[in-house]
Amino acid sequence: MGRPSRREDDAAVRRVVEPAVASLGLDLEDVSVQAAGRRRVSVVVDRDGGIDLDGIAEVSRAVSDALDESDAMGADPYTLEVTSPGIDRPLTLPRHWRRNVGRRVHVHTADGLMAEGRIAEVDDEGVLLLADAGGKAESIERRVLWPQIVRGEVQVEFRRPDSAPPGEPSTEEEA
Repeated sequence: MGRPSRREDDAAVRRVVEPAVASLGLDLEDVSVQAAGRRRVSVVVDRDGGIDLDGIAEVSRAVSDALDESDAMGADPYTLEVTSPGIDRPLTLPRHWRRNVGRRVHVHTADGLMAEGRIAEVDDEGVLLLADAGGKAESIERRVLWPQIVRGEVQVEFRRPDSAPPGEPSTEEEA
């Protein structure tokens, strides 16, 4: 029997890591095991409101302990990397969209079209986008339902509008 495939490695590590991550109230977004040179285990976690460095350290300890107690990594040494999703991570699940309310996105739809706008609302049916109305002061609302959404991409903005959602900082300074 040969060495397990990368997919099998990822699945084995996921089974060990997921309960440790969930016990801390976080979502396990991704796990990957790379075997080139010294093996590296990458674990991506998130939760509503985001995660800070102290939270990442706590997850790292819990995941390391879980891996050490299991045989998922065997006896060979490995490097563990725990991180949160970057801005370039695609929005594929409703929780990803919910965590990005107020941000500008591109939405790829099942019919091959692309929609663009700011996420105004996320609910059980889909996403409400506010799109620019071509120079008009008002925005155009566009509802995109979950079955239509293939994925979304957050657009990097260097200057956020005054209408940032509650709790989000605005780039406009008060006089």
